[in-house]
Amino acid sequence: MPGLFDEPSTSYVQVAVERGVDKFPEGLTYGVPERLGSLKIGQLVTVPLGRGNTPTQAWVIAASVEAPQLPKGKETKQVYEKDRDAIVLPEDLVGLATWMSQYYFSPIGPTLSTMLPGPVRSGTGLVTRQLVDLAENPPAYEKITSKQQGILDALALLPESERPIEPAKLMKLASVGSKGPIEKLIARKQLTCHHVTRVEATWFRQSVDAKVPSQLTEEQITAVDAISGTLGNYASHLLFGVTGSGKTEVYIRVIQQAIAEGGCALVLVPEISLTPQTAARLMGRFPDKRIAILHSALTKSQRHQQWSLVAEGKADIIIGARSAVFAPIPIGQLKLIVVDEEHDGSFKQDQSPRYHGRDIAIRRAWASHCPVVLGSATPSMESWWNAVTRKISTLHKLTKRAPGLVSPIIEIVDMKLERNAGTIGNTIMSRALERNIHETLAQNGQVLLLLNRRGFAPWIACASRTCKWMMKCDHCDASMVYHRRKPLEEAGFVRCHHCGLEQRVPKQCPDCAKKVIQLGAGTQRVEAILRETLQIPDEHIARLDSDTMKKSADLHSMLDAFGRGEIKVLLGTQMIAKGLDFPNVKLVGVIDADTAIDLPDFRAAERTYQLVSQVCGRCGRGEGSAKAIIQTYNPTAAAITLASKSAYEQFATEEIAFRCASQVPPATRMARFIVRESNFETASGRAESLALRLSLDAIGGVVVSPSAACVLPRIADKYRFDVTVTAPTSQELQKFLQNARKNVQAGRELAIDIDPISML
Repeated sequence: MPGLFDEPSTSYVQVAVERGVDKFPEGLTYGVPERLGSLKIGQLVTVPLGRGNTPTQAWVIAASVEAPQLPKGKETKQVYEKDRDAIVLPEDLVGLATWMSQYYFSPIGPTLSTMLPGPVRSGTGLVTRQLVDLAENPPAYEKITSKQQGILDALALLPESERPIEPAKLMKLASVGSKGPIEKLIARKQLTCHHVTRVEATWFRQSVDAKVPSQLTEEQITAVDAISGTLGNYASHLLFGVTGSGKTEVYIRVIQQAIAEGGCALVLVPEISLTPQTAARLMGRFPDKRIAILHSALTKSQRHQQWSLVAEGKADIIIGARSAVFAPIPIGQLKLIVVDEEHDGSFKQDQSPRYHGRDIAIRRAWASHCPVVLGSATPSMESWWNAVTRKISTLHKLTKRAPGLVSPIIEIVDMKLERNAGTIGNTIMSRALERNIHETLAQNGQVLLLLNRRGFAPWIACASRTCKWMMKCDHCDASMVYHRRKPLEEAGFVRCHHCGLEQRVPKQCPDCAKKVIQLGAGTQRVEAILRETLQIPDEHIARLDSDTMKKSADLHSMLDAFGRGEIKVLLGTQMIAKGLDFPNVKLVGVIDADTAIDLPDFRAAERTYQLVSQVCGRCGRGEGSAKAIIQTYNPTAAAITLASKSAYEQFATEEIAFRCASQVPPATRMARFIVRESNFETASGRAESLALRLSLDAIGGVVVSPSAACVLPRIADKYRFDVTVTAPTSQELQKFLQNARKNVQAGRELAIDIDPISML
């Protein structure tokens, strides 16, 4: 690596180093030596950092020809080297990262790194190809064989746009059987040889029978016309449609218009599991268009290939999960962004920068002067508030299911009555659900069962009623969950779902020596009931949760088998409640609708409504009747009763009134500071001190809460306390945070979450 100041600087750049520091939000200035040529904004470089001039990677965020003003005797350090020219983020993404850094309280260097997939940086999938071309001033030779002359003639006939060319292709053009004549011409300097390193990219293709509706409903036509009318300008649209109302068809029609106007469309889905189905549908409807897929479940080579295709401006449609919002689309090409299932919590990143994919999509649409469409049958309270109260988003309603689809019959089962009846061996599955499963399978229908809890049993406790022992993780304030090793084996282990600790199941209570029992039910236990009690054949049952889905291929093969009808009963966590479209699903069962409703989180009711409503919407998408059974111990809870009636607007009205009275989002904007320390007293003291410092900066309508232990006070041997800050508007919250930035810096011991979606 060249030394510092080895030659004069021809220009200067400001860079953001890839370190978790934000002391220099405007960047550090370095000189660019002549040997590096010009550096582009968004390019990855290596610079000397600190007194030891440690080689550190950094991003170019600004460029100038003027030297910075430095004290006498000081000299500007120079950039060491630049990474491959292929690693350049578009300028609009650099601008987006700058905004994210300020808004989400995160250093800009790591924020930029979030936008670049690891395989692109490491060069996975790069291939070096040899290319040949005619030499400009070749030496004269008297003896040239006919084969050599044929090669020279074939090259001369090629247009310049097709040169240089690979030797193998040139051999075919010249009808020669070996590479010898080409190598001879290279040795004689009559041909020049180039070595080019590039990504060998291919498009994903899938043969799908595209179902095109004979005609759109009036509501769909109105939505398509209104959204299409804003192409070329920024506009935010909320497409609120009941499940099965044809939201995807609205997306497709607007995408078609965006492509016709010479641009491309970006489609975001909340889960990787939804990508294949969405991609297949779009490939079927756009067989002649180029569709790129961006998500972390692709192979490393595929991720690099797809990213490169997008960066080169070759994609008409880009589909992906949360991180696809950073697709490197050339400036000016992006004409439409669609965020499907915009309410879903998976769009929120749980590590710094803690961005929300939906909100970043809105910001990117604003910067790209294009419309953004947020679609959901159960919109988030934030999106509903923006459309109905603030009027900064246009609301479009699809109130009826598409022609040919029926609304399911929904039955609420009170599990307290089921338990008191005592006529069955367990109270995990009601008699009504058991009966309907048998009837549905007898009629060759398929069943979806939702239980948003993994494992076999969520609690291990003492069998004695007088003993209060319950098994908890040694490192977290959380219960250990019992897992069976195989579906029908008693042998198992306990695992903490927060830190991952695994232990053997204790044989007896450590306090009173009585036997231990397993309480509650997870997806494994329901799977065992289906196999053992209901006697459903093993090959007809599949469980879909993070324990069974080790890689994306497992997920895709399972969903494909369910789509073909080979799997009759699909049991899973919330992964099965999102956007899946299988016409033969005649029964949906919600095993326990109460898993989230009693959590100490102001969004508990909203999440319960969304989960119940979404999973019930997975049935009734084909011919014939369909049914959904909701099992609950809170049959009168508004979130459950209103979800069973698909009464979203009533639920939203009541929920917004509660939020306004409580002064929590979306009525206010929130930031959450989480202090983490190994010692309880240290964590508590730091949190109290933080709350006091923040209170000193609180002006206007900003409210700083007293510090308090988190709902889960200890995770992985770290005690957790939080301080929440609310403000009437985003502008007031950001103004407060900018003042707080002087005294507060995020790090390992302090996490700062802007617009948090979980209070656990």
